This record gives sequence, structure tokens and C-alpha cells, in this order.
Amino acid sequence: MTPFPKSKSIKHFKSSVFLLCCASCVLTSDKVLAQDSFKGLESLFTTPRQYTASFTTNKPLVDGDINESVWSNIPWTDEFTDIEGDKQVAPALNTRCKMIWDKDYLYIAAEIKEPHVWAYLKKHDEVVYNDNDFEIFIDPNHTTHKYFEIEVNAINTIFDLFLPKPYRNNTGPLISWDTPGMLHAVKVQGTLNDPSDKDKGWTVEIAVPYAALSLEDLPKIPVIGDVWRINFSRVEWDTEVVKGKYIRKKNADGKNLPEHNWVWSPQGVINMHFPERWGYLKFGDAEVSKQTAFEMPYPEHQRKYLWLVYYRQKEFMEKEGRYAGSLEELNIPAQFELEGKKNILELEAGNHQFYLSVKADQQQTLTINEDGLVQTIK
Repeated sequence: MTPFPKSKSIKHFKSSVFLLCCASCVLTSDKVLAQDSFKGLESLFTTPRQYTASFTTNKPLVDGDINESVWSNIPWTDEFTDIEGDKQVAPALNTRCKMIWDKDYLYIAAEIKEPHVWAYLKKHDEVVYNDNDFEIFIDPNHTTHKYFEIEVNAINTIFDLFLPKPYRNNTGPLISWDTPGMLHAVKVQGTLNDPSDKDKGWTVEIAVPYAALSLEDLPKIPVIGDVWRINFSRVEWDTEVVKGKYIRKKNADGKNLPEHNWVWSPQGVINMHFPERWGYLKFGDAEVSKQTAFEMPYPEHQRKYLWLVYYRQKEFMEKEGRYAGSLEELNIPAQFELEGKKNILELEAGNHQFYLSVKADQQQTLTINEDGLVQTIK
């Protein structure tokens, strides 16, 4: 869900994200120092979920019916959880999805259990999350920048937008961006907008063309083995029926009660726009039964330290009005060990900018800056 004009916005990030606490498990040459460095941020370093999509030569008919044969042996994702993960109770209603791909499209099928299916927004690019909705977030380049969000409600209304960078980095969405060539359909298992009966839910089928996931000339076309970052969200409102219509419940001050945010891979914070927290999508081959288990690439472990410094720098800026000029000021070691390899962090910083790199022997260099842009230097 996009933060505006909702209360669960970047303000919530500034006030609470750095107060998260659980227990950390990070590999380093100095475990005590590492635990101190990550203390209070552990919910932002849980391992995201992973899914391997099988390649298909049998294009599904995108009609909202996900019982057709092409989907029959495709595994489901885990059931959705609360956006904050285990800190909150499990969702009251089940949500899950599955994915396949071919040379042109990423296909997504979602099953949304719902005893009262309703939706009223009908115009393209209306703020669809004001209804209950299903949302897709895709970062094909794994940089946390230039990513895409697609939302759909139970009457198949689409709200799609492009983010040059996350809201926390002082940017806004490009709502005028559409998903050219996208196919999408919804099927309701019950009766839409009828409070007099109970429904089973609704299903969504979407084909996202790779050609649409770029504002540049050359879109990223996946090949077997590629890994993208992706996440899915379900917005669910508490409602009551007034004059035969579903109305969002309000508090004593007349404001809408907060929505429920249920996601595939928990964010650890009430904000979908932390792309570094999204799940991993691996593009597999055609043999579903022979898909190998997802193995976390080595650079993903290194990225934890980039994000550690990023979060601590944002904390430091909030408190001091400038970025820290050294890792020592952040209580973060300049060297750490991962899988027997020594890694070195190097920080360059001014009052309002910083640039951090991490490198291990015989490995590519990864970098991050004050805008959270992650890049690989070969």
C-alpha cells in the first residue's frame, strides 16, 4: 500500500522503526560487538521468504479462475502474515498466491478468503486500498529504487504506480505510470457487495509483462536462475453495514479504524516501502518437482551490514542533525567475517551525505548511499 494519505506513513518510520527489538543472529568475527550493533533493529533483519517460480510454455487464460490445469501442480506461497510478523497475531483470514513465468510475463494467482466481498472504486488509479485490495510490489533490479506497485480490488479496478525511490527518501510516486500490456481478472466466490449472505472469497489472476517494468528502453527480461525482490500485501478493513452498504468502521472521533496489513513476507515495520525487506523470487526451470531449494546468495548476507549502517545513520541524523563521519561513531566494526571470508566496510560521509562499501576477497563490491540505493560494482 502506498503511504499517502494514510497515517501509517514515513512519520511512523521515523518515530518507531528504530525502536524495534527482538533477538539477533548475525555472523561476525566479534559476536558481542555484532549483537550490540544490531540491537533494537532485529525485526528488520529476519530472513525474508523465498519462492521459486516455474517456467511455463502453457500460457494461462487470465480470467480470474485459478483452478485451470496450468496452475494445478504449482505450489502456493506460505499463508500471509501480519506486516510486522510474529509481533502481532496471525491474520483472521487466509491469503496465499503462486507464480509461474514465461518469456513475456510473470503470472500471479492469488486466493483471498473473505466472507464479505465488497468493492466500490471503479476508476483506474483511484486509491484502491480504500477498498479491501490485493497488492504487488516488484523490484526487478534489487536496488530498492525504480520499483513498481500494482493494486487491485474485487471488481478488478487497478491502481498502479512507479516509485523512483522509497517515500522515506523524500520522493513521491508517479501515478501516471500504467502497466502497459498487463492482463488482469478477478473472480468472486460469492456475491459482490451483498451483506445478506456469506461468501468464500475472491481470486485474482495477473500477467505482468516484463516490458512494462521499466521507464527506460531496455526492460529486465529474466533468465533461469535470476532473483528479483517481490512482495504481496492484502489490505483488509473492519466494516459495518449501513443501509445495505459496507462502510469502514470509525472510532469515537469519527476517523476510520486502522486497516489490517497482511503480507507474504513480513516487513518488520508497518510500511511496505522498505524494498530491502521484500521476499525473494527466483526464476526456475520448467520441472516443478525438480526445483532446487533456494540458497541465499553470498551478497545478501553482506547487504545486512549495508542496511545496518544505513539505519544507524538515519538514527544518527535524527539525533544529531548530521550523518556520522565514521563507523566508530555508530559502534559498528569496520571488519567482520562471513562464511570464513573477511569483509571490510569503508564509509565516506559528510554532514548530509554518505557512501558505504563492503567487499570480501574475490567478491564484487556492494555500495549504499544516504538514499538507500544499493549498487554492485564489478
